[in-house]
Amino acid sequence: MGFFLNPLRREFVARPDASKGQIVFKWPDATIPKFAQVTVEADEVALFLKEGRVAGVLQPGRSTLDAANIPFLGGLVDNATNGNFFKSELYFVGTREFPNLPFGGVIDNVVDPETQLAVGLRVFGDYSLKVIDPGALIVNLAGTRNLASNDSITDWMREQVLKVLRTGVTAQIVRNGWPILGIAARTDDIEKETLAAVQTQVSSYGVQIVRMGNFTISLDQKDEETLKNFRRDVSYTKLAGSFTQYGAGEALRGIGEGAANGNAGGGSSALLGIGLGLGNIVAGAAAPPAQAPQQQAAPAQPAAPAQPGTAHFCSSCGTALAAGANFCANCGAHVTPG
Repeated sequence: MGFFLNPLRREFVARPDASKGQIVFKWPDATIPKFAQVTVEADEVALFLKEGRVAGVLQPGRSTLDAANIPFLGGLVDNATNGNFFKSELYFVGTREFPNLPFGGVIDNVVDPETQLAVGLRVFGDYSLKVIDPGALIVNLAGTRNLASNDSITDWMREQVLKVLRTGVTAQIVRNGWPILGIAARTDDIEKETLAAVQTQVSSYGVQIVRMGNFTISLDQKDEETLKNFRRDVSYTKLAGSFTQYGAGEALRGIGEGAANGNAGGGSSALLGIGLGLGNIVAGAAAPPAQAPQQQAAPAQPAAPAQPGTAHFCSSCGTALAAGANFCANCGAHVTPG
C-alpha cells in the first residue's frame, strides 16, 4: 500500500529501443503514476486514450504528468488510487516517413487496345507512408490492440494501393488507348494518378501514401510472347501483301530451318503441300486476264480423196505425200516412195 501512498514516486515512460521501427507502440501498463516523466521522441507523438477516444496528445519532448500543467489529464485521474495514478491507454505513434514497404500482385486481365487480345498485367514496387493524423490511425485501424509489428497497418495500406491500381491502370489504358506492349513507358503517368487516387482510400485512417519506388508494370511471359508474335505477323502480312502469302512464306522458312537442323521427318510431304499452295498462288498471280469467248472455228474439212495419176497419196488416210517420203506425215503409216 505504501506505493499508492507515495504521490511523488517517479516513473520514466518512453518507447523502448527495440520498438523504434514500429509505427504504433502501446505502453503495456494502463495505470501511469502521477508525476511520471514521459519522453516523446522527435519523430513521434504520444496519445492518451480513454474509452476508445483520444483524451489528449503529448508533442515531442519530456513532460511531467501533472493535471495542473496538462489539463486533459484531469479526466484521466484514477480516484481509486486517491488521485495518485492516471488510468489511460498510452500509444506512441511514429510521424516520420516509413519507406520501402513492398507491394505487388496481379492487376487484372486487360484488353489490349492495339490487338483486342486479353492479357494479364502484374505490378510490383514499394511505397512509403506517413501518419498525418495519429488519432484516426489508432481509433479507425489499429484499435486498442498491442501491435507487435507494422504488418496489420502496412498490409492494409498495400491492399488499398493495389485496389487503386486495378481500377486505375485499366481505366487509363482504355481511356488513352495505350498499347500494352510498351506500357512501361507510361509508368510516371500511372504512378502520379495512383498516388492521387489512393489518398481518398487511406485518408480516413490518418495515413498518407507519400511516394512510390521501383514501380514496375509487367506482362505475363506467355501473354507478352503472344502480343509480340501478333504484332510481327501483322507487320509481315502487310509486307507480303496478304496473310496467305505470308503464311506460305513462313511455312517454307520453317521447312528450311528444319532441314538446316537435320530434321527431315515429314519434310517432303510438308514441302509438297506448301508447293501446291505456292503453285496456286503463283498461278493465280501469273494467269493472264480472262478474255471474251470467241466464235468457234469451223471444223477442219477432210482431205480430198486422192486423184489417181496426179500425185502420190497415203494409202491409209489419203494425205498427199511429199516426193520420196517413206512415212505419211499425217498418220505415220509406212508408204512406198513414189
